[in-house]
This record gives sequence, structure tokens and C-alpha cells, in this order.
Amino acid sequence: MEAPELLKQKLPHDARTHDARTDGDISLILELPENDKFFKKKKKLLEEMGSHAKPVYIQSSASPVELKSSLNLMHQSSRIINLDELELYFGGEDVTDLLEFNSPRNEMEALNSILTAIAKLGGEHSASTALQELRVATVNVISEVAKNFKEERKVVTESSCEQEKCLQQWGEDEGVKSQLEISYFEGAGRGAVARQDMRIGDIAMEIPLSIVISENLVHASQMHSILGEVEGMSAETMLLLWSMKEKHNPDSKFKLYFDTLPEKFKTGLSFGIEAIMSLDGTLLLEEIVQAKEHLRAQYDELFPALCNDHPDVFPPELYTWEQFLWACELWYSNSMKIMFNDGKLRTCLVPIAGFLNHSSCPHIVHYGKVDFTTNSIKFPLSRPCNAGEQCFLGYGNFSSSHLLTFYGFLPQLDNYYDVIPLDIDVESNEGFADTGPTSDWTSHMIRGTWFSKNLGIFRYGLPPPLLDHMRRSRNPFSQTMNLTPENLEIELEILRDLCSMFQDMTDALGDGQLDDRETTSWDTKLALDFKYLQRRIFSSIVASCQAGCELVESELQRYRL
Repeated sequence: MEAPELLKQKLPHDARTHDARTDGDISLILELPENDKFFKKKKKLLEEMGSHAKPVYIQSSASPVELKSSLNLMHQSSRIINLDELELYFGGEDVTDLLEFNSPRNEMEALNSILTAIAKLGGEHSASTALQELRVATVNVISEVAKNFKEERKVVTESSCEQEKCLQQWGEDEGVKSQLEISYFEGAGRGAVARQDMRIGDIAMEIPLSIVISENLVHASQMHSILGEVEGMSAETMLLLWSMKEKHNPDSKFKLYFDTLPEKFKTGLSFGIEAIMSLDGTLLLEEIVQAKEHLRAQYDELFPALCNDHPDVFPPELYTWEQFLWACELWYSNSMKIMFNDGKLRTCLVPIAGFLNHSSCPHIVHYGKVDFTTNSIKFPLSRPCNAGEQCFLGYGNFSSSHLLTFYGFLPQLDNYYDVIPLDIDVESNEGFADTGPTSDWTSHMIRGTWFSKNLGIFRYGLPPPLLDHMRRSRNPFSQTMNLTPENLEIELEILRDLCSMFQDMTDALGDGQLDDRETTSWDTKLALDFKYLQRRIFSSIVASCQAGCELVESELQRYRL
């Protein structure tokens, strides 16, 4: 999402109004970009809170209390501006819910947008004490938010990092600049710790483009002319096939990088039969099976044909199915999308940077662009990182099923993007009397209700668009949610239907007490952990529906007396 643009407005001094300002005062406005995908929804929310396109004034003599009040107002507006699709879906149309905390992602984006706005004013008001204090206050809020999402992992001191240290030294010889040290972490494998205290905006790592593995390397190889003749051959597949061979090249420029890679990746794509069957009752079982079938079909289209036609370029012993799957897992779990100076987005492997682990509240979020002045990829901090602390990189806003399948892990903290899509027909709103803000969603989903802030009647901790859809399917002409017997009976019917649906889904997962949690198989353990998460989500929906039924029945009793 684009950073909100800062507009500076100077209002004429008018002693007759309450908006009179002195020359030393500062005005800030966080503007909602018109090209925002959800511009209309967000604009309506901002208008409801009375802050759309309105500046926040900071007096040069502002007290700490006044600065805190101004920051709070900007923080609320910035939360709305930085909402993503899921946050809008689960937040609904009630602006009072969305003004407060929505997710760690939204919180960090909102606060960093304010810092960006302050930085843009720095030139004109660099000597302003109020502006400096506002920045300090914003950084302090970021630090407080980060404390609530701290991930504790112990460094495994007995694990050797010799190969990683060799790679890091090679990188520094090639121009890598890093404030991070590679270490092993208990339960997470390799990661990176800060060598020294780093502040917001500091560059944790800078990787020169000369050591980034991109499609340019394939273009310079012998196999490019051959693969270019294959119909439907993508740049990503070319890179995948190139890496299968380069891995075994003793003279490769990237030998030290390939030496640090595991012989076998442990992602969902490598799940054995027992682990896959442990996922029975979840959507993930079918997703993994389909993903592996797709990869196998892709492999069979290429091999053994390429080996038979060009054995010198594609030696059969290097292009087995096992090697192909290894390369797929490498690119799924380690690649990054990088915007190059020509405006093209390319999939790349970035040595050393790939060691950083993911977090729900990462230190590094914005990193996918080549800096044309240095011809490098920079990894700036969005929140402080202290010396000795693990520095996290945001892989993306992915569900746990995606992270398990393609990266091979489940997040340590609750994942706000753990959504489960629902197979519900969404009919056109044409002819319906109610086409409110929550009625234009074309698909529906659920997640754990422990994330919800509103558990009251008509909400129950459930997604407003889903409830709105189910209400309209029962009464297309209802425009209000008043406490009438008719509306309450519909609410009761909806809640009972949802409760029954998710109880069936919970039952389909089987009895969790029968799971062999002590199994020594890494993939079965991971599968059972995921299944436990699914049970937890479904159970929370059932519990919320049951609590909602009690609320509605209590209201109905008033009409039955």
C-alpha cells in the first residue's frame, strides 16, 4: 500500500474563529490515495470519524498531553487508511471498531505512515521541538506494540554456523553490508540476530544486485536457447531448472550459497503419506495433494524429454523428480519478488537475506525494490531491533496453511491471516432493498473469533459481511437490525445454522485426544499441529454461535412475557 501523502496547509490567521494558528504551528494530514482498492469504503469510514482530508494541527507550544491527543487522532485515521481487505472484511462497517487495534500489520503500517509524514515536514520544521517530540512519541508507541508480539526463541549455541559464516564473509567480500549475524534458534532453525542496537529506518542489510540470483543468469547460460523454444516456459521455471544444475557446479559463483542449503526441505510438499492422511478433514489435505500433482505433471512435461534431447545440458542424474521437488521447495521457500529499475517484478534468490525468519510482527516489511542509486536491495527497519535480538522479515500476509505448504512452518503467534474460505453462493444484490457496505463482498470466510472485538448482539464475534449475506438471503427487504421479534428469530436461525455447520466441521477433524502427539515424524507433528489449529478455529465459531443464541433468546424472552 502506498504511504499516505502529506499535505501541508497554511490557513489564514482569523481571530474570529477557533482555527486561528500562529506561524510556528504545524499542520499534518494523512491523505487516502484515490487509487486505493477500497477507496470508497475507507473514505466513508474517515468521513464518519470526521477526519477525511482534514489536517491535524500541532501547536509549537503543545504540551505532552496535547501531543498525545494529536498523535492519537492521527493514529486512528492512519489505521483506517492502512486497512487491508481482510481487516475491512472482519471489521465490518462500524468505524468505532476499526479505530482501535486491528492487527500488528495494520498497527505498524499506520504508525510508520505517521513517521513518514513527520519526516516530510522535517526540512521546513526541522528545528520544531513539537515535531521532534511527536516523532519520539510515535516511535515509543511502535516499541510498545512490538512488545505485545515478541517471539522468544533461544539461540542454540552448540550448533555450528561455519558454512553460514563462510557465506556471510563471501557476501561481505562481494559488497554486502549487514548489521546481522546468522545464528541457530531452537525450534526455528537458522535466523539472524542484530549485532548492535538499530533504530527505525536503519538498514539492517544491503545486498548488491551482483550476487542476486535472477533470470539474467539463465539468459547467460547454455540452457536458455533450449528452454526458450519450450512452449509456455516461464522465467521462474527456467531459474528452477538452472538452479538444479548450478547446485552441483563446483566452480559456481554461488557454491557457498548452495552449500548452506539443506539436502531436503521440510515443507508440506515433502509430507509423507502418514502426515497427509493426518490432515483428513481439513482443506489443506486436498491443497497439498493438488499442489504435488501439479508439480509432478509439470515435471513429466519436461522430463525425460529434455534429458533425451540434450543430455549434455540436462544430465539425467541431475534432473530426477526428487531434485525437481527440491528445487521447487527452494524457490517457494526462499525466493523474493524484487522490483528492478526497469519496472519489472522478478522472482529472485537473495543470498544471506534468505536466512531471516518470518514473524507476525516483523522488523523488516518493505524491501522488494532495487535502489537505483546503489544498485542494491536494502532492508530497512520498520521497528527497532536491539543488539542480540532476532531480526524478523515479513514473508507476506499468508495463512498458516500457505506457510506450512510452501515454507514448512506454523507461526509461533496467532496469525491474523488464518482464514478459512466458505463455499457459499453469493447472489447478485440486484432487486434487494439492502445493499449496504457489507453486502458487496463476493466471497466469504471465517477465522478464530478470539480476534473479534464486538461480541454483542448482531455481531457475536462473527464476520459482518457473512452475517449480512445470511440475513439478506432470508429476508431480502430488511434494511435495519432493530430488536424486533422478526429480526431476532432470523438471528437465531442464522446462528443455529452456523453452529451446526461448524460443529460438523469440527467432528470431521476427529477426536484430538486420539492424535499421536509424541510421534517422531517431523511432518506428522506439523500436520497434527495444523489440525489442532483448525479445531481451535472451528470450536471458537461454535462457542460464539452458542453464546450468540443465548443473547438472542434472552432478548426474545422480553417479547414472550
